[in-house]
Amino acid sequence: MNCNEIWNGFKKHNFSFFTGVPDSTFKAWMTYLDENNGNELKNIIACNECEAVAIASGYHLATKNVGVVYMQNSGFGKTVNPITSLADFEVYSIPILLMIGWRGEPGKKDEPQHKKMGRVMIPILEALEIPYSYLPETLSEFEQVLQKISIFFKDNKKPYALIVKKNIIEPFTSTKRKEITYEMTREEALKTIIESFTGDEVIVSTTGKTSREIFELRIARGENPRDFYTVGSMGCTSSIALGIALNSKKKTVVLDGDGALIMQLGALTTIGHYHPENFFHILIDNNAHESTGGQPTVSDTINFKEICLGSGYTSVYQANNKEELKIALNKMFKEDGKGPSMLIIKVKKGSRDDLGRPTTTPIQNKDYFMKFLQD
Repeated sequence: MNCNEIWNGFKKHNFSFFTGVPDSTFKAWMTYLDENNGNELKNIIACNECEAVAIASGYHLATKNVGVVYMQNSGFGKTVNPITSLADFEVYSIPILLMIGWRGEPGKKDEPQHKKMGRVMIPILEALEIPYSYLPETLSEFEQVLQKISIFFKDNKKPYALIVKKNIIEPFTSTKRKEITYEMTREEALKTIIESFTGDEVIVSTTGKTSREIFELRIARGENPRDFYTVGSMGCTSSIALGIALNSKKKTVVLDGDGALIMQLGALTTIGHYHPENFFHILIDNNAHESTGGQPTVSDTINFKEICLGSGYTSVYQANNKEELKIALNKMFKEDGKGPSMLIIKVKKGSRDDLGRPTTTPIQNKDYFMKFLQD
């Protein structure tokens, strides 16, 4: 099906309010929502899946209508709390249509961080007593599924899941969004950062293309990858690094992304409170969830500098080009030299078409990292 057909089906059954966190399984649909966000169709970009469930709950309280919460199935795990303690029929009995991308579907090739959730997603839905259907491949079948879901919501005030498999939705290209262009790509910024290091720094990099690029930069430099590549657990990178910094004397460097940082923004307050001097936080901000298709984040309306300083960070730097980045890195690590510090780097979207993935397993990466940390 194409996105227009999906929207017309949703609209016919009065599903017009959408909120959530993007997933590459249905990135075309995410792009369509961004393109057509307006009067008839409303799309709210949430910081995380828990927030999205709460937003959809508020929508129902205000309108009596049912909101659609989209997410990857890894994010579905995060929603268990608000689903069971807010939307559940034994609590506030709030109907929500959960649109879940099925990463790690059994029998399909996928990344290691998706295998477990892909295997247990259906049992979790059943344990939570959430009925489900699959997004079909044809318009006529989609109409039947929507009719079934609409009847369900008339008789039941509880969540229902619509599971989306890979390659069900036709591609959709946006012509609406104007790109904010900066000098550097993320990979160019990462290369400059790596070149500024002495070699003793501990690096914890965020999920998505950042970790993939860091891995390949290490290989290109003839170095053994010895960083911690956070392949899943979006938003947890800075907290992993905090646990390391509080228990190591090495300089601990976080390579974060705007979508990931926003998802767990409260972590900044914990970092600031415990104030590890060996903690250096680098935010690479391209105003996008690039790994899932380039959907926008809300980073362009956030004052990260004030948030960090208000949370207890010692200093905050910003760089919009390579020269500013070199100066900021020198100040952060040498002139000032004490954290927790934040460096915000503005970059343009985009990555190499031939960007690969780590050739080592997550467990091998962990072992290399721990050995380097202990040495």
